[in-house]
Amino acid sequence: MPALALLSALFVVGFEQMIEVKYGATGVVGLLLLTIGIKAKSPAVSSVGAVVLALLLTGPAM
Repeated sequence: MPALALLSALFVVGFEQMIEVKYGATGVVGLLLLTIGIKAKSPAVSSVGAVVLALLLTGPAM
């Protein structure tokens, strides 16, 4: 069981670093809001996080 927890933690940290490198601090904030909203079962917070990530992925309109 500890090995699974360690692998899971390494995956999460690696994924967060990848998001930060590609999308900067705003990507990390969006991912954090999405994660907190899901864990707290708060649709408003998770929606804000999802919108932030969607805006980063789509890029500027013009």
